[in-house]
Amino acid sequence: MHRASHTDGAWRTEQFIRRARAGLLIGSLAVTAAATSAQTAPNLPWPTPDVKPGSIGCEECPYPYPSAYLPLNLYGQDLRLAYMDVAPQAPANGLTVLLLHGNNFGGFYFTPIIEALRKEGFRVVVPDQIGYGRSSKPAIPYNLHDMAANTRKLLEALKIPSVMVVGHSMGGMAAARFATQNPEMTQRVVLYNPIGVNDARIGRRAPDFNETYKQTLNATYASIKGVLFRYVGHNPAAWNVQFESYARIRYAATLGGEWPRYAMAQALITQMLYVDQVVDDWARIQVPTLAFGGAERGGAGILDSGISGSSAALTRARGPRMQDEHEQETTQEPLTALQGQGGDRRHQGRQDAGRAG
Repeated sequence: MHRASHTDGAWRTEQFIRRARAGLLIGSLAVTAAATSAQTAPNLPWPTPDVKPGSIGCEECPYPYPSAYLPLNLYGQDLRLAYMDVAPQAPANGLTVLLLHGNNFGGFYFTPIIEALRKEGFRVVVPDQIGYGRSSKPAIPYNLHDMAANTRKLLEALKIPSVMVVGHSMGGMAAARFATQNPEMTQRVVLYNPIGVNDARIGRRAPDFNETYKQTLNATYASIKGVLFRYVGHNPAAWNVQFESYARIRYAATLGGEWPRYAMAQALITQMLYVDQVVDDWARIQVPTLAFGGAERGGAGILDSGISGSSAALTRARGPRMQDEHEQETTQEPLTALQGQGGDRRHQGRQDAGRAG
């Protein structure tokens, strides 16, 4: 295998972060997990669209590349982990990027960043975690340890020794757990609008599981759109055709005959997001780490102080927005930090606290 020089590595790091950031700003849904459902959008009179029932296997979802499946056995159940393994378009640079999705969808919404990265020579692996996308939807005790272990099994099956990890929203929690459980496989971490920077248990009673399941089972188009609408709550005009398509995909699943099974999996995952916290993981990430946005109030300072105890070079950017008015300010500093030119200095940029991530 080609061993990159220090100069090549710095250039590739810059390209990785530049492309990752551009793709995520264009294509990602900054949506919070169901555990933060108290922060809902206004109850607007959104009419229910004419949508055909969808499958809980997301067969009709717009995945940009074919899905393959890794057989797993969890808690006595035979399951399948769906994933995309996308080859580079440009000459291969020998590096692989692992994309970890958020709570509301599988990996199909990463299309822009997949395309941006493969044009720069990266191999891109995008798993649908168990309970999401095209993967199995079992009733099991979901936890981030299993997500990390399943992801490791996938990389081992693909004979990929190490990766750069990009985690969005809940995927930020999964990225933190993967990095701390598998430091030898983790080259860099990029967190985009991560949740889990606060301990969700503080000041909040544990949700009643039966009630959570009932609310999930009875989801409507309005309630689903309300979750996604939080991202553009500061600028409702930013809601566009892409967001609308995601709301319809999510709503279509509720109309099918297998929705109760999917709703049960989602309720169990909501329970996981309350019980399985990552506030102690941040300080144990031992690789260069970049955080963009912040889904929770005060997230910038918490992430900054949390990772400051590790060897990671953390640069903290502004809070989430649909468009970034400070492109140069919030791109150059992260690039400098991740290229090793900024030493151990931490930079706290602007943030929009409390917006959905």
